[in-house]
Amino acid sequence: MQDISIISMVFTAAMALTCLFLILSPLFKWDAYLHANVNTQDLASTKEALLTTLNEIEFEYKMDKISHADYKVLKKQYETEVAGIMKEEEQMIDKSIDEDLMAEVEKEIEAQMQSYKNKKGEGK
Repeated sequence: MQDISIISMVFTAAMALTCLFLILSPLFKWDAYLHANVNTQDLASTKEALLTTLNEIEFEYKMDKISHADYKVLKKQYETEVAGIMKEEEQMIDKSIDEDLMAEVEKEIEAQMQSYKNKKGEGK
């Protein structure tokens, strides 16, 4: 009989914690934790999903399924997210171009130094 009461207390505590989590979770911004590690492939797929969502919102607005106020708010929210992703992609491209350019310049410098050393060695 005592086993049943311990099991029921554990089960009740687990249910209470689950309910508390489900009630309080919308109050926290979990998306901040989701965007911590993002690579270029994730950015491209996220951008694709956001653009698809924007098209769906526009379609639903034209079909009079959502109000004009909701349409404006949602459209602005998703456009802001897409703009942020596009800026992030642009920064990643700029960084990769700079690294490639620096590698090319270093190769040219090495080649010039080699040719200078060869010419200097021939003159002796």
